[in-house]
Amino acid sequence: MQMIAITAKATSPAALDYARRVGEDLAARGFSVIWDDVTAHALGDNLRCCPKAELAAAAELLITFGGDGTLLSVARHAPEHVPILGVNMGTLGFLTEVRVEEFPEMLERVLAGDHFVEPRVTFDVSIHGPQRDDAARYRVLNDVVINKGAVARIIEMKVTVAGNFVSTFRGDGLIVSTPTGSTAYNLSAGGPIIYPTMGAVVLTPICPHMLTNRPIVLPDELDVEIAITRDVEGHDIYLTLDGQEGIPVTPDDRICVRKSPHPILLVQSPDKNYFDVLRNKLKWGEA
Repeated sequence: MQMIAITAKATSPAALDYARRVGEDLAARGFSVIWDDVTAHALGDNLRCCPKAELAAAAELLITFGGDGTLLSVARHAPEHVPILGVNMGTLGFLTEVRVEEFPEMLERVLAGDHFVEPRVTFDVSIHGPQRDDAARYRVLNDVVINKGAVARIIEMKVTVAGNFVSTFRGDGLIVSTPTGSTAYNLSAGGPIIYPTMGAVVLTPICPHMLTNRPIVLPDELDVEIAITRDVEGHDIYLTLDGQEGIPVTPDDRICVRKSPHPILLVQSPDKNYFDVLRNKLKWGEA
């Protein structure tokens, strides 16, 4: 590896300071370092940088310092051959499972090629409608969420899977989650935890009007299509991608979600497994 990309949570002085020191150390050892423009601006240095959406594609290794949101902001754009090393500088962190104390040793292992990466499924999302550019495509690692604005109105959505009508959901919204995203908004909304390497997609209604509308787990090779079938009297409905990007949608739009042919690679800690992470993050077994 010669080119290493670094991003940090721009509102965290601790994350920025640590990222700066790591970048300086890597540069002193002969590695080329590139930053995302937000982090570079926050550091205030004349650093080589590029937009977040282009950062992972410009390097052979991506390192993030922050929480899961920091990782998601760049990882969903990453090519499938670039490993991502997420360092947890926050509180929870299901994706950024490497602690700061573990990072120096973990970095040396990655640079030496002595590390394990886990492929994670991503979804491709498209929006079709009379006012839409059908060429627009989005990629998510965690989830696709349809919800409304601040006014408490019910959304009605028709859901089709592989061309087959599933149901009309009425409620506050709907979450379409990857296995990786099952421990995010999906979990808070009462959805199941899915092992991250399983081939699955989860549909979880948000506060459904009918209590019989429950989360459903499907094979990830089945395409999901969602149409808004009832206007909420002019109030905004949004499609949110990984909690990073919000796009207004209307009853004229159809939202299509399908498995992407391009997974991402997350560097895994050799000292813990997925169940260790669940126990630690969810406090299982504590009195």
